[in-house]
Amino acid sequence: MTGNPTTLRIAAAQIAGGTDPLANLAAIEDAVGRAAGRGAELVVLPEAAMASFAADPREAAEPLDGPWASGVRKIAAAHEVVVVAGMFEPAPDGRVHNTLLITGGGLETAYRKIHLYDAFGSRESDTVAPGTELVQVELGGVRIGFATCYDLRFADHFTALGRAGAELVVVPASWGAGPGKEEQWDLLTRARAHDAQAWLLACDQAWTPPSGADPLGVGRSVLADPLGAVHTRLGGGPGLLVADVDVETVRAVRQRVPVLG
Repeated sequence: MTGNPTTLRIAAAQIAGGTDPLANLAAIEDAVGRAAGRGAELVVLPEAAMASFAADPREAAEPLDGPWASGVRKIAAAHEVVVVAGMFEPAPDGRVHNTLLITGGGLETAYRKIHLYDAFGSRESDTVAPGTELVQVELGGVRIGFATCYDLRFADHFTALGRAGAELVVVPASWGAGPGKEEQWDLLTRARAHDAQAWLLACDQAWTPPSGADPLGVGRSVLADPLGAVHTRLGGGPGLLVADVDVETVRAVRQRVPVLG
């Protein structure tokens, strides 16, 4: 723990997930252990941490009470942290939901990706059903909102989270490589922090060669402050970003620049 009631120590675990959920679970356990060892209270894994988009997500999908999610819960409990990890769960129409499992420390909820990646030649909506609800939780006195990858292109998602009180927005991603894509990632993560007037922690899959039109990862996980300035950024390879976020910074920015009202 940080010892400051307005400060939360957070971590982004930039892993390179494959198509095997059990192998990915082992990588998550290792990353969460290392983050917890550095004092993190919240550990964020990428989108599709369960199984990468190189495989059909319907083949990996499990319910929120299935063995994979239960494995993540055990990891969170063993290290006494909150874990956010991207997974796939069956949807009623035969597709899946692209879901963030949020578990540990007395928290248990899920965010289902709202904006689906039907762009750059990819058709996420062919296999994934959209979610409909914004999600926020409170941890250590810090209000946290959630988004996933392509949600970054929709500013109103982040403005709504900021207006609802989010002081930190967590964005797991599997951002596909391509011409200009790294620059777009850098721009959008900073802009969405500014839109929410909140800290923004975006955790991407480590750089992985593209699989056709499907997104895998460029790395560059980032923590941006409420004015959109970069606090910390990783490179392309696997890595661990650990930092403290102070919500007093959020309150000061919102007072000086009252755009959310």
